[in-house]
Amino acid sequence: MPPLLFIDKRWLLEIAQNLVPGDPDVVDYGALAAAVARHRDEVMETLVYPAPHHRAAALLHTLARIPALEHSNELFAAQVAYAYLHASGIQVKVGSQEAIALVADAVAGRRDVRQVAEALRDWG
Repeated sequence: MPPLLFIDKRWLLEIAQNLVPGDPDVVDYGALAAAVARHRDEVMETLVYPAPHHRAAALLHTLARIPALEHSNELFAAQVAYAYLHASGIQVKVGSQEAIALVADAVAGRRDVRQVAEALRDWG
């Protein structure tokens, strides 16, 4: 089983700086805080998102729908999900068109977190 990995705002900022072209400024730190809080949320001491692909989906869904950066928020959301799965020890294989379609579906409300997690499971 992959290790339990929790990220913080600093980790998200490193992804934005290193993987998003143009090093965009953060325009809403609250969006980063929301993503961090959501992926590690618990109810009655039980993780809401128990598996890495669930936590990656919570990150992607939050960052895609609540823009944190001045530009490239959809790319940022996909990069964060990819990096989170990779950091969790999951080999990730996804094409750019598949990632773009998943993020677009999340932004448009066509996929909820559970459905995004199902798609991310196929990335690994």
